[in-house]
Amino acid sequence: MSIRHGLLALLEQGPRYGSQLRTEFESRTGATWPLNVGQVYTTLSRLERDGMVAPNGDDDAGHPLYAITDAGRAELHQWFERPVDRTSPPRDELAIKLAMAIGAPGVDIRAVIQAQRHATLKAMQDYTRLKAQALIAVESGAGQETHRGRDDMAWLLVLEQLIFQTEAEARWLDHSESRLVRLSASAARGATPPQAGPSDPSTAPAVSAGSRKPRSAAARFGRH
Repeated sequence: MSIRHGLLALLEQGPRYGSQLRTEFESRTGATWPLNVGQVYTTLSRLERDGMVAPNGDDDAGHPLYAITDAGRAELHQWFERPVDRTSPPRDELAIKLAMAIGAPGVDIRAVIQAQRHATLKAMQDYTRLKAQALIAVESGAGQETHRGRDDMAWLLVLEQLIFQTEAEARWLDHSESRLVRLSASAARGATPPQAGPSDPSTAPAVSAGSRKPRSAAARFGRH
């Protein structure tokens, strides 16, 4: 998540102070990625160091304001135009967990998958319920270009991304479980010893001495 670019996008709309930026950032994203004031001011200090923002006096309440510079505006526009890099994906805890669970002693990987699937579907239901509320808010303010309307539309887009993400995760979990089942079945077939044919003496039932029928004396001596 690029906090610096998010703050630059808000500052392009006008000078703001730290806690105001935090509030507007969380309002725009539905607090999906909450910030604390310390993160905001640390990021502002780095942006100021890099020449992308500059102090802009104080507001009536004495809050120090920051404004975006031409360099910051150019960086923001490049960010909007530049695709998000997918060649170095962020670490995914679930993918790492399943990878480590394979062959781990005492771990039932199918149980891990089933528990995660339950949690993922629960999250999807929660996001879908929130989406219904966001849609009502967006439709009620349709045609009105207001700050609240922009926040509602932004929150709707974030929610829809989360829904698509959880749907993909649920499909991946189903796929992973099916693959594990197929691999287990294949391994079981490979471990089953081949059935020997009737001519194989090694599989002929052993006959104990006590089970042999005694021959008659005539048979033993060839007498008729």
